[in-house]
Amino acid sequence: MRRPSGPSHSACTRRSAESRKRSGTGASPCDPWTVREVFAHLTTAVGRVGDMLAEPEPEPSGVLVTAAGYYAPDERFSPAVNDVRVGAAQESAAVYDDGRALAEHFDAVWRAVAAACAKEPPERQVRTRHGDPMLLSDFLVTRVVEVCVHGFDVAEGLGHRPWVTGEAADVVARLLLDGRPYDKPVVVAGAGWDRTTFLRKATGRLPMSATERTAAERHGLRQLTLG
Repeated sequence: MRRPSGPSHSACTRRSAESRKRSGTGASPCDPWTVREVFAHLTTAVGRVGDMLAEPEPEPSGVLVTAAGYYAPDERFSPAVNDVRVGAAQESAAVYDDGRALAEHFDAVWRAVAAACAKEPPERQVRTRHGDPMLLSDFLVTRVVEVCVHGFDVAEGLGHRPWVTGEAADVVARLLLDGRPYDKPVVVAGAGWDRTTFLRKATGRLPMSATERTAAERHGLRQLTLG
């Protein structure tokens, strides 16, 4: 059979790429994950809150890990642990027939987690799978980071402009800026970054030059280890 050529082949290639985007099987910015695998990963990340709350509350700890401390450059982001993380998301994504089924599952997961969290007192503590004792409120900040950052990845992989809600953007910006809001733009070469651009650059979703990094750090950006 002859291979299509010229405009016909280009159209077939384009339709095939569009089909992969719709199904979530196309490449994502998080190599080697597909878009669907990234979505499976963040679904699991959100679902962990429900798993924690289903367990007895750990004994009170005098030293609690903060949301920023959760992103310490230790074994949780080592190559070996990342390999496990990648494989788990790939296995999870394979369970779903298509992207819509996964999206519907994510919708059910976050709603169940939100309902469970609403019943907990402000001082509720949890223990992460890495052994960190944390306030539930601080651990939830890390879940907002997961959804925000990997939401950028999913949007880009599907060919959409990355976006984030104002509430989530404020939570992540305050984490990156040591509690301060992103109320004044980082200015580089006379141009200011909007908040989404700042978040994408600060989390490695857009490249950041040395000049830009200096400007961002002068603005208060602190370095966190993100997977």
